[in-house]
Amino acid sequence: MRILRALFRPVALAALLFSGTAASGSASHAAEARKVIVDDDGSGIAEWMLLQAPNVDVLGIAILSGDVWRDEGVAHALRAVEIAHRTDVPVLRGAVYPLLNSEKLTDRWETLYGKLVWKGAWMKKWVEPTVQSTPPYHAPDVVPHLPEGDPTIKASDEPAVMFMIRKVHEFPGQVTIIATGPMTDLALAQRLDPSFAGLAKELVYMGGSLNPQQVRSDVAASQFAREFANSPRREFNFRFDPEAASIVLRAPWRHIVAVPSDPSTATELTPEFLHKLAAANPAFAGTISKREPGFPLWDEIAAAVWLDPSLITRSEELYVDVNSQFGAGYGDTLSWTPGYQPDLDEQRETVVRTINAPKLEAFITSLLARPLPNSSPK
Repeated sequence: MRILRALFRPVALAALLFSGTAASGSASHAAEARKVIVDDDGSGIAEWMLLQAPNVDVLGIAILSGDVWRDEGVAHALRAVEIAHRTDVPVLRGAVYPLLNSEKLTDRWETLYGKLVWKGAWMKKWVEPTVQSTPPYHAPDVVPHLPEGDPTIKASDEPAVMFMIRKVHEFPGQVTIIATGPMTDLALAQRLDPSFAGLAKELVYMGGSLNPQQVRSDVAASQFAREFANSPRREFNFRFDPEAASIVLRAPWRHIVAVPSDPSTATELTPEFLHKLAAANPAFAGTISKREPGFPLWDEIAAAVWLDPSLITRSEELYVDVNSQFGAGYGDTLSWTPGYQPDLDEQRETVVRTINAPKLEAFITSLLARPLPNSSPK
């Protein structure tokens, strides 16, 4: 990654990207499907929603480390496109490590400021008893066998960061980036090519936390509330790579929609909802039946509000940044109402505060129920 940062100047990079490629921001693309790149730390229902949605062109699925290590996440994404009969969509390898943060630094932080509820790929055990299982702890290059079956296809040889830069140049002003994991890939893209954010149509991200309140009364909801009960501004995607998140949120995007933890507290992947999703389409039933229940619908909300903004019941305009100082608030969300921001390139964002949870569930179910392409999965 350090080598990549120094390889290109913006002019040379643009020349490289356009060599042998026709510029395609012409009127011929105006009526085409909405173009989107997903940047995630795994793959699941949110990706299927986008792959199944009408009039949506998923250009690629980029995977980086976060909840699990990158290579394990890539395997899940490859299997997901196989199951969806969408092996035409490339899966691309993103960043393995955060820009500066690390497992050792996180362990050190915990000795100074207290235990984190969730540490993703660095998670060894829960601090308190919980109904959720702990993912197997392993090295970055280990890919365990997947419950849904191992993929038979391979990831693209093109690095995710270069793919995203290439696509926003190929389709200027047309590509939405939906980021539902840490923001390392997007920060690298912005540092490699300062025109990256401005060439995209918009950024929709799941990350950050303002003041979530427990809505549901079941055990899983109560246990997930531990993460924000005493630290309402802490959220995993920002906390895993705070420096990257700060770089991305201060980049000159044309439009930003933020989905913090707050709306997710009204949602849950209950056994009943899983049963409904499995019954909606036999192609997804086998994988969905193996899903562990109890998790909020974090990533699914981000995909859904991009597809159908009417799901949002309350939002507000805020300027947002991330605390990148290695202290007690490392990784915490910073926000200001317009006029109060420090004006250090923070960007104005539409921040989703609440959503219509029953309508969201019905919307997800309707998308997964749509027929798959006729081609068989490879």
